[in-house]
Amino acid sequence: MTPSDREATGLLTRPDDLVRLLDATGRRHANPEFDPWVADVDVDALVELHREMVVVRRLDAEATALQRQGELALWPPLAGQEAAQIGSARALHEDDFVFSSYREHAIAWLRGVRPDELLSVWRGAAASGWNPYEKRMAIPNIIIGAQSLHAVGWAMGAKWEASSAASIAYFGDGATSEGDVNEALVFASSFDAPVVFFCQNNGWAISEPVGLQSKQPLARRADGFGMPGIRVDGNDVLAVLAVTRWALDRARRGEGPAFIEAVTYRMGPHTTADDPKRYRTDDDLAEWRERDPVTRLHAFLAASGADMEAVDADAKAAADRAAAELRAGITAIPDPEPMSVFDHVYAEPNSHLERQRDRYARYLAMFDEEGAR
Repeated sequence: MTPSDREATGLLTRPDDLVRLLDATGRRHANPEFDPWVADVDVDALVELHREMVVVRRLDAEATALQRQGELALWPPLAGQEAAQIGSARALHEDDFVFSSYREHAIAWLRGVRPDELLSVWRGAAASGWNPYEKRMAIPNIIIGAQSLHAVGWAMGAKWEASSAASIAYFGDGATSEGDVNEALVFASSFDAPVVFFCQNNGWAISEPVGLQSKQPLARRADGFGMPGIRVDGNDVLAVLAVTRWALDRARRGEGPAFIEAVTYRMGPHTTADDPKRYRTDDDLAEWRERDPVTRLHAFLAASGADMEAVDADAKAAADRAAAELRAGITAIPDPEPMSVFDHVYAEPNSHLERQRDRYARYLAMFDEEGAR
């Protein structure tokens, strides 16, 4: 039975179930619904997934250290969410379009974003780090949940143009309480937009636990919008890959949107300006460390007979190269010219912006006059 046949016969996992193919110990579990979606993923492909998770974890650690050293103004860590991001990003086609929040650094990395492009916004050197049309990924959205509307609008346009591409919107558990996300779900369902809503439920909306805003699994919210909702173990990269492939496939076939809730955990702070010790316990952290996505896949590869010495050496070398590129890139980011802040506010010039530009230019000129005295 093909994956599409399973969907037609109603065999898809219920929202309150958790799709898992690799458990916390790295043991493989058979799943007749989703095994077909990763039948092509052999040991070599899993080694690559492992390497990518190791690399982005290193990049995240380096960026966090750079912020502590004063090189970045702020950084939102992704530690613990590597499987959710790498697994879902590997399900995307090249012509698909990503609309993310501010924590999807791993997805940006896989879409070809360079380290200097990744860091420039957080350094305060640019309003946007990369060209969205080149990377097929919109710049990170700081406004909570707004990117979900952008993803739906793009998907509706793709459908009208008879494109086979789909969009994916990434957001956290806290964003599901935002009006923008709910409006996006309405529009997507009403117009059968080829979009996947990917919620990384990392347990905390800044300092508030997810249970405070929802008494039911977040995936159940999809029921009210007439779309399938599914929960997946967000620390299981193989399961995430399978579920995202399924959701994107049905979107491309014209079956409309789907909602994925990837249950994971934010191991670090909400941002480097946050102190998570104020609202969570060391016991919670220790429990989730046992479910670490990187060590889980590492254990499975070891049990599969892979040459782990070579696997580890290759992953470390790749991480070292990426870290070196990151640190070299940040020192090469030029400081922007003060007047450049006006360059891309509007598509076309207007008198309101010109007045602001003139006032700011006269303000800056005051400092030149002071220096000349």
